[in-house]
Amino acid sequence: MRVNNCSFCSSPVYPGHGIMFVRNDAKEFRFCRSKCHKNFKMKRNPRKVRWTKAFRKSAGKEMVVDSTLTFAARRNVPVRYNRELVSVTLKAMQRVAEIRAKRERAFYKNRMRDNKAKQREEDRKLVAENEELLKQGGLIPRTRKTVTELEVADEEMAIDDEEMNVEEAQKEEVLVKVPVKRRTKARN
Repeated sequence: MRVNNCSFCSSPVYPGHGIMFVRNDAKEFRFCRSKCHKNFKMKRNPRKVRWTKAFRKSAGKEMVVDSTLTFAARRNVPVRYNRELVSVTLKAMQRVAEIRAKRERAFYKNRMRDNKAKQREEDRKLVAENEELLKQGGLIPRTRKTVTELEVADEEMAIDDEEMNVEEAQKEEVLVKVPVKRRTKARN
C-alpha cells in the first residue's frame, strides 16, 4: 500500500481518499481534502500558509534534518514479498517511530525553552525601560510594608469578611420570612 503525501500540506493521502489533479504536462498532484485543492488552485504558496508542514519547517517549528525522516522514502521502493522481511520491516518501522517521537519531544522542549528565555528577557527590558509608569500607576509600592502593617491589613480584611457574613445572614432571614404561594393545577 503506497501512502502518498498531499501536494499542498504534506499530510498523508491514503488510497481511495483525496483528490488527484493531473496537469497538462502529466504531472500528478494529490490533495488530502478540498481545502488543499482550492488553495493550490488559488496559487497560494504552502510556505506562507501557516497550517501547512512546509510553513512549520521553514519557520523552524519542526525538525528538518534527521535520519529518521529518510526511512519513509525507503519504504516506497517495491520489493518482492518475503514474510520475514515484512516482519522485520514492521518492527523497524515501530522503532523508528519511537525514536522520531523522542527526538521531536526533545526538539519541542528546546524550542519552548528558548522562547521562554527570549520572552522573559523582553519582559525585563520592557519593565526596565518603563519603570516610571509602573510607579505612577501604583503597581510598584514606593516603600515596603513591614510585617506589622501586613498583619493589620489581614485583620481588617477578616473584619470585613465577618461583616459581609452578617449581612448575608440577614438577607437569608428576609428571604425565609417571605411566604411562598404555590399554584395547584385543577384536577379533572
